[in-house]
Amino acid sequence: MDDRTFRTAMGKFATGVTVITTKLGDEVKGMTANAFMSVSLDPALVLISIGENAHLNKYVRDSGKFAVSILNSEQQDMSAYFAGQIKENREIEFNWFNGMPTIKDSLVNLTCDVHNSVIAGDHTLYIGEVTDVCITEGEPLAFYSGKYNDLNTCEEVK
Repeated sequence: MDDRTFRTAMGKFATGVTVITTKLGDEVKGMTANAFMSVSLDPALVLISIGENAHLNKYVRDSGKFAVSILNSEQQDMSAYFAGQIKENREIEFNWFNGMPTIKDSLVNLTCDVHNSVIAGDHTLYIGEVTDVCITEGEPLAFYSGKYNDLNTCEEVK
């Protein structure tokens, strides 16, 4: 099995889209991720996966904290920006929640303290203990087979 085949197979699992952010000193860093999941209810734990070579990896490791913003269906531009697909430098007006930068108008903002981390292959898995959560209503930004999709119509979003 080659890398492309594995990536295509994993893309067949529909996911929501998140932006993971952290703050270290005065610097705020973020990246788009769909590798996010709930781990435990008691205590409340979530898991994120960050590439070993990603800039964010060092910031999460050094700060010991991260935030997760679950994007709504109208936030495809935020996903693209934090994925590095939009090359222009933008001034992002973050929603400061529990002392952490989060994406405004997201379906969910949650803040986490790093509970544990494990290097697995070419990624670090961070288990975060959730310290606070903010929930709003709306439809999720969905990702399937390498494309954004509308859950209501099952069609690709351009």
